[in-house]
Amino acid sequence: MKIKYNAPVILTYSILSLGVLFFCSNQVLAAYFSSPSHLSFSNPYFYLRLVSHIAGHEGWGHLMGNFMIILLVGPLLEEKHGSGKLLEMIFITAIVTALLNAFIFSTSLLGGSGIAFMLILLSSFSNIRSKEIPLTFIIIAVLFIGNEVVSTLKIDRISQFSHLVGGFIGAGYGFIRSGRR
Repeated sequence: MKIKYNAPVILTYSILSLGVLFFCSNQVLAAYFSSPSHLSFSNPYFYLRLVSHIAGHEGWGHLMGNFMIILLVGPLLEEKHGSGKLLEMIFITAIVTALLNAFIFSTSLLGGSGIAFMLILLSSFSNIRSKEIPLTFIIIAVLFIGNEVVSTLKIDRISQFSHLVGGFIGAGYGFIRSGRR
């Protein structure tokens, strides 16, 4: 029996994130692997950070929490949608989350939480049929949005905003992709 690199996008993203956390100092994380805290279209690093923030994580607990979801759900979705489409979804989620965060807030994002929640809501569309909304999607959406709204009342360093944006993008992709069948 041989080992197969079965989900190249998810596995490469996971290895890259592990490497960033293992090898980068806090200063490097802040400079290159956190989202921009303000809109700065003339700065070339602004564009890099729109995507690179998903590879930076605050610590091992943060990384493990995200990657338990990403490594569980991601390979199934990569097989279903293809590596190219999943990579597109990840990039769009990262860019939209970072842009909205920079536009609305003055703080930076760090980590793949938006990607994890995009994958969670996208996965609830796995067996959707024409003109039907899966009950599992409704339950996940209600639990997800309810939990994130309640979580905004707590003072912590977790960005419920990135969770919500990622979740809405995953739901949007699920609706769009299911409508094309």
